[in-house]
Amino acid sequence: MTEDAAGERLRRWRLVLGGDTADGTGHALSGRDAAIDDALTALYGKDDTPSTGRDRAGGLGASAPSVARWLGDIRTYFPTSVVQVVQRDAIDRLGLGTLLLEPEMLEAVEADVHLVGTLLSLAKAMPETTRETAREVVRKVVEDLERRLATRTRATLTGALDRGARVRRPRHHDIDWNRTVAANLRHYLPDHGTVVPERLVGYGRASRSVKKEVVLCVDQSGSMASSVVYASVFGAVLASMRAVATRLVVFDTEVADLTERLDDPVDVLFATRLGGGTDINRALAYCQSRITRPADTVVVLISDLYEGGIRDEMLKRVAAVKASGAQFVTLLALSDEGAPAYDREHAAALAALGAPAFACTPDLFPEVMAAAIEKRPLPIPDAGAGPDSPH
Repeated sequence: MTEDAAGERLRRWRLVLGGDTADGTGHALSGRDAAIDDALTALYGKDDTPSTGRDRAGGLGASAPSVARWLGDIRTYFPTSVVQVVQRDAIDRLGLGTLLLEPEMLEAVEADVHLVGTLLSLAKAMPETTRETAREVVRKVVEDLERRLATRTRATLTGALDRGARVRRPRHHDIDWNRTVAANLRHYLPDHGTVVPERLVGYGRASRSVKKEVVLCVDQSGSMASSVVYASVFGAVLASMRAVATRLVVFDTEVADLTERLDDPVDVLFATRLGGGTDINRALAYCQSRITRPADTVVVLISDLYEGGIRDEMLKRVAAVKASGAQFVTLLALSDEGAPAYDREHAAALAALGAPAFACTPDLFPEVMAAAIEKRPLPIPDAGAGPDSPH
């Protein structure tokens, strides 16, 4: 190993280990490295850690200005993905949630889904001077998510709806020739070099009428914060599609129908109240009462399944929804983080009813919805399979 490579290795280990006397590197920091070390020590270090570079902060202090300066520092030193992790650790380790009620603090943070969840949980305690800043932070995240997810969601679901509307005896200008050829390849005549189209496949006639109804029933308990954010975005995207009638219902021990707010997912999010108990049975009872066309309806329950209501009634209600002809999808989470802690007994009971529960990433959600609309097997991720899997 060259001298430069060895020095770089010691530098990296020194930054990782934090400079305690027992770290064994013997490496001193200066300049930018010392500033990075101070920023990390403020969060991960100890009050009694001796100084080996500049004076160590040993904490972020209690004021929003000092935290805002620190947030500015870490945004200077680290890429966005690292900044978001460090911010999350700061909120958890140092109890900085209340400082997010300060406008100066909010303007300094790197906004992401987790920060939105924290802000929503603090919404009731938020002073009026901070509320508009918080809305702008939330709006930025929501708009970024919509840009990422909307196009693919609309394309995937439009395809599923069109396939469901295809006709067997189309007029000439409605024939889907690519699918017609594929469906008749067994009738290929090699001597004539042609396919005999014994069965014509047509595009569904364009229609302004609603083809499917989607009910998103979302648990707003504190552990489901990221799922609530993504569900509000997908709800707004689905509501923008003429062929889909979308209803968004959020619940804890009470049930709130936020369908009228779906034109603005930020309004949806600020109408939620993260935390509290859970009554899935009550929420499903409300959703069930709003189903008018069961054969054309998809109900999506997004919950960790910790039921505080009547378990047996909840299961009976799921069975009744499915028996009516509606599709029922159970998602333990709608986020990039995998399945949270969830009630495995309830998950197993739902699987026995033909409604397997699984965590779903936002990128997979359009495929899950397309499969439900077409009444195909759901694309359940293999990563969840195993002895403890709910499906």
